Amino acid sequence: MSGFGVPEVIARGLRFPEGPVPMADGSVLLVEIARGTLTRVAPDGSLTVVAELGGGPNGVALGPDGAAYVCNNGGFQWVEAGALLFPGHAANDAACGSIQRVDLVTGAVTTLYDEFEGEALKGPNDIVFDGEGGFWFTDHGQVRARGRDHGAIYYARADGSYISRQRAEVMGPNGIGLSPDGRTLYMSETMTARVWAMDVVAPGELAPPGAWSPGRYVGTPPAFRLLDSLAVEESGRVCVGTMVEGGITIFDPEGGACDFLPLPDIGITNIAFGGADRRDAYITASTTGTLYRVRWPRPGLALR
Repeated sequence: MSGFGVPEVIARGLRFPEGPVPMADGSVLLVEIARGTLTRVAPDGSLTVVAELGGGPNGVALGPDGAAYVCNNGGFQWVEAGALLFPGHAANDAACGSIQRVDLVTGAVTTLYDEFEGEALKGPNDIVFDGEGGFWFTDHGQVRARGRDHGAIYYARADGSYISRQRAEVMGPNGIGLSPDGRTLYMSETMTARVWAMDVVAPGELAPPGAWSPGRYVGTPPAFRLLDSLAVEESGRVCVGTMVEGGITIFDPEGGACDFLPLPDIGITNIAFGGADRRDAYITASTTGTLYRVRWPRPGLALR
């Protein structure tokens, strides 16, 4: 390993955690997808439910108003395999994903978006705010007995007034993040294990895609792995939660996987940077229900 600290367990007993958000007081907000909650993990590892969200809360980001914005995938059927927990098919036959806003003081939950031009959101997954106060999010889609949904990339305003689909028919988009200058949007695809880069040409607007691809190809792991959510370093490197061979895969934004941090869970789903120097990496190990902290060799990007 290249300068990574020893993984430290912050909390156990979570029900498929995702979407970690380090807070100024040292706590970490995250979702428990299988429990349907937004949960706060205190520095001592104790857990407090902030809000009951239902469905399948997934990615989380803090908005400019201090509220938490949550991608809700609508819910899964769950599979227990010994001590491990895995998501299966969609819990509902009809698409019922949404974007939710949570007031962190009162716990009040508001649904901002659940459709685009009359078409239901299928499985919103990950979210990132830009410098304009709007946010990008992926809709990963769901797997049902009749087949797998196409995914998409959307842009929306935090007040619920505007939503735009900027990429359609994407192959399972999952993680999403912005480059340090905000001019490049990164997206990871789960089953293809690819990372793509797309040019942001105006607030909420992507350059047209190339032939047969959603953007510029960045890279894929050198072995069989599946990719989940991501965070970006201050250096511009893209750090992606990695499953099957669990860990964090670090991609050079100019192309290719340049490093890998293995972790003791086959379902590493997300990473977020916190601490005074943004070198505390909080990582969700979802199938074992664990939140790790790892000292990172470089600072993470300060989120907008």
